[in-house]
Amino acid sequence: MKKKVVVGMSGGVDSSVAAYLLKEQGYEVIGVTMQIWQDQETEILEEQGGCCGLTAVDDARRVANLLEIPYYVMNFKNEFDQHVIQNFVDEYKHGRTPNPCIRCNRYVKWESLLQRALQLGADYIATGHYARIVTTQEGRYALKLSATHAKDQTYALYNLTQEQLKRTLMPVGDYTKDEIREIAKKIGLRTANKPDSQEICFVPDKDYAGFIKEYTGEESAPGNFVTPDGRIMGKHQGIMHYTIGQRKGLGSFGVPVFVSEIRPDTNEVVLGSNEALFQNVVLADNVNYMAVASFPAGMQAMAKIRYSHKGAPCRVTVNADGILRCTFEEPQRAITPGQALVLYDNELVLGGGTIIGRE
Repeated sequence: MKKKVVVGMSGGVDSSVAAYLLKEQGYEVIGVTMQIWQDQETEILEEQGGCCGLTAVDDARRVANLLEIPYYVMNFKNEFDQHVIQNFVDEYKHGRTPNPCIRCNRYVKWESLLQRALQLGADYIATGHYARIVTTQEGRYALKLSATHAKDQTYALYNLTQEQLKRTLMPVGDYTKDEIREIAKKIGLRTANKPDSQEICFVPDKDYAGFIKEYTGEESAPGNFVTPDGRIMGKHQGIMHYTIGQRKGLGSFGVPVFVSEIRPDTNEVVLGSNEALFQNVVLADNVNYMAVASFPAGMQAMAKIRYSHKGAPCRVTVNADGILRCTFEEPQRAITPGQALVLYDNELVLGGGTIIGRE
């Protein structure tokens, strides 16, 4: 009897080819597009190329028809608002810079979709992410870097649980992006040359403060730019407009300055030199263990502090209160609260957590 898999289809080339590959491998494939935030007009979505929008439904349905697989559109707006948008707003209000894609992956694209898939009698869910799933010698499920490191998406998937990984297939992880596009052309998919979607789907213009104002009806209160020792340098527009390491949009101070700290309690944005952005120690909470069940004290690993970070060697300990402490061999620039700290052993994801501070 064929194993049944529900494929999350965003309308893009990667998830479209994922559905094709799984059908070729003998699975009974069902396509699903998740409606999570779409209230915008079709023209805006066309311009932005966003995932999971109205055009995504149109593209995904055409692909499903071509592949001759069942296709459904499922509403996950409540789950997305609860787990992703509300957290996004709260984090910015508290001076942190969240990665909403990580929460969307864990709580919506996996947890919520997996529950719906199981209700349909499916054995697995699948996506078009560039990552691979392996089983360790200890019997744990773990992510492995994709065949194309340039497109690798393991950083944004570090928070998946063992049960989620057990029920997940990622067929695209064994291919390069060019190979995926070639497969799409070969089988006549109209999405073969569709551009990749932008990083944060629900803020296509990247005006995060504007989105938060519209969502909450609240203005981001202006406050003071200050030096590290508290000397006032000028006025800022509200802490939601800034992130650690930012240089643009600060005004002119005679010398180059960067955002080095955000103090929500006093509504201050600290400005300093580029050198002040480099630190060795990062702290993280909400730790998720993946390839290992725990991090031995003094464990060596490679760590990434943001999606675009190349990774750097460090030593890891976990404090008695569960806080993950990562000490880099070389200082790292712009360690940012709210972003993820993800640990690797060669190509395997060991686990990670949410950055809460640095030393």
